[in-house]
Amino acid sequence: MIAKSDISNINDKPPEGIKPDGTSYRVLVVDDSMFIAKQLGQILTSDGFEVAGTAADGAAGVEKYKELYPNIDLVTMDITMPVMDGVSALEKILEFDKDAKVIMVSALGKEDVVKKSLLLGAKSYIVKPLDRKKVLERVVSILKH
Repeated sequence: MIAKSDISNINDKPPEGIKPDGTSYRVLVVDDSMFIAKQLGQILTSDGFEVAGTAADGAAGVEKYKELYPNIDLVTMDITMPVMDGVSALEKILEFDKDAKVIMVSALGKEDVVKKSLLLGAKSYIVKPLDRKKVLERVVSILKH
């Protein structure tokens, strides 16, 4: 019988969500879709990230960011939400913390809004439907550069 320890595992790399000091990167997920928020949370936690908080609209996202600050490393921000949209929430977060790392989450066909967000200071964007590999690539590239 072969023990699991006898098999070399190509996936034995450390989780991307762990900082050099051994703690997890902390992410705030802002999305009005419970399904997308949950999916993002699962993708992130599967690679060692900690979901520090969630918010269901832009206004709540801004408040949550201020509440968690400075113990927040990254925000995923949906663009289309009730109360306050993601672009307005991005502006408010950057007014509060010019160094905030925000990744916009967009449905296909919102290229103009994504472009505006990037010009305003968003660091990157993720397109729905979510692809685990792409989500992790974007998040890691923003946090580690």
